[in-house]
Amino acid sequence: MSNKSAIEWTEQTWNPTTGCTKISPGCKYCYAEVMAKRLCAMKTRGYENGFEISLLPERLDQPLKRKKPTVYFVNSMSDLFHEEISFDFIDQVFEVITQTPQHTYQILTKRVERMQSYFLNRTVPDNAWLGVTVEDQEYGVPRIAHLKEIDARVKFLSCEPLLEDLGPLDLSGIQWVIAGGESGTNARPMDKAWVLSLKRQCEKNNVLFFFKQWGMWGQDGIKRPKKENGRLLLGHTWDERPAIGA
Repeated sequence: MSNKSAIEWTEQTWNPTTGCTKISPGCKYCYAEVMAKRLCAMKTRGYENGFEISLLPERLDQPLKRKKPTVYFVNSMSDLFHEEISFDFIDQVFEVITQTPQHTYQILTKRVERMQSYFLNRTVPDNAWLGVTVEDQEYGVPRIAHLKEIDARVKFLSCEPLLEDLGPLDLSGIQWVIAGGESGTNARPMDKAWVLSLKRQCEKNNVLFFFKQWGMWGQDGIKRPKKENGRLLLGHTWDERPAIGA
């Protein structure tokens, strides 16, 4: 079964593949890798190979079994556009997405060039939101331009873990920005000024803004359990997100 998610900006996770490899600084302390190794030790189905890329065709039909309209984060434990996942298998994932228009699918990648290549001769279903991780200026920001070249109804940025000030961004054609600090024992701190810069740019460009978490470091620069740091920014919870099916 797909799983109810603790991720604040989605409802369920759907992982037709698991596993990944690191390609940029945002991957350094990957939560999915830690979780996959734990699930492997627990002998959980689908994680027999730990964090090695694994295709799980038996999971493809999970959204087909759910009639209630649901927001799915696709591959919370992997990257759908990883080089070891064939376009043929990705076609099967998008066939399910097309067959279930009642659901909304959020697909996030750090391999946007491959996602762009995939959609050169394919149409993005209206119920598929496409996003890229933007953790820093060197690796993350260049992904935005590639995302813009793809004709998707909703395009979004996940600036988590936000590792530095991203500087001025061209947010034209972007509908949604998620920001958040890093969690986990080795989490790197996030500066409040970096988040506020993002928020101001979203407001200026009429882009929806979602603040996910401070993570392990509070806005006061003190490290503590992330639940204690919470999600408040300027005294508010920022939960803006695109309308479903709009």
